[in-house]
Amino acid sequence: MTDMIIAAMSGGMGIITAAAIVSGIGILIGLFLGIAGKKLEIPVDEKETAVREELPGNNCGGCGYAGCDGLAAAIAKGQAPVNGCPVGGDAVAARIAEIMGVEADESIRLAAFVKCMGSCDKAKDEYRYSGIEDCKMAALVTDGGAKACEYGCLGFGSCVSVCEFDAIHVINGVAVVDREACKACGKCVRECPKHLIELRPVTGTANVACSSHNKGKAVIDVCSAGCIGCTLCEKQCEAGAIVMDNNIPVIDYNKCTGCGKCAEKCPKKIIFIA
Repeated sequence: MTDMIIAAMSGGMGIITAAAIVSGIGILIGLFLGIAGKKLEIPVDEKETAVREELPGNNCGGCGYAGCDGLAAAIAKGQAPVNGCPVGGDAVAARIAEIMGVEADESIRLAAFVKCMGSCDKAKDEYRYSGIEDCKMAALVTDGGAKACEYGCLGFGSCVSVCEFDAIHVINGVAVVDREACKACGKCVRECPKHLIELRPVTGTANVACSSHNKGKAVIDVCSAGCIGCTLCEKQCEAGAIVMDNNIPVIDYNKCTGCGKCAEKCPKKIIFIA
């Protein structure tokens, strides 16, 4: 009986000793990790933290960085302008400028613009498409989609699906942008397989709502709203802001005065002054 009691006590002491050893090792490891963490800790840039708190957090990539964290770090290091966030606009730029101790330059507000007016009543179809209703998928089939104009909007709304601001919708077969709601994040620009969407100044400039590189009858045969490459807009522009490139007018926004003469002269009425 005595031997059994001694054995039990001995076993209990062994468990306590083992537990004490494990606890001691755990404490030592914890102390080591705590000291190592302090030694290896990366200093936090207070300006970077403050700038990040002002950014909206959409992580859209419209600034050219992977997300808001990347832009905040670049601004804090002086590698990006304080108005680098297109979503935040001038209000956010002003607060970040105050943090950085600099003046915020007035930025030109941009918005997405769809270079196509080929709605269902204006653009013809070559065939009936019955596949997955996604622009990227539709662009992979014969002739780059069902529309007879190979340059036209496919109308399945891939751009709509990526817009976080409800600023773009497909209306009558073509994408249309609400320029007041648009934050110029650029996601729709990157999503469009036809490259029909560009970020352009919101006010005071001319915009060409067509992307066709065809000319004259070839355009009219497939879309009543297409640019026919007549060059009248280029000839009418006194500022030299319009140059014809492969049968389509291209606007130099550094020169465009928004006079509207090109829009008045356009026989197809596909040039607009924003």
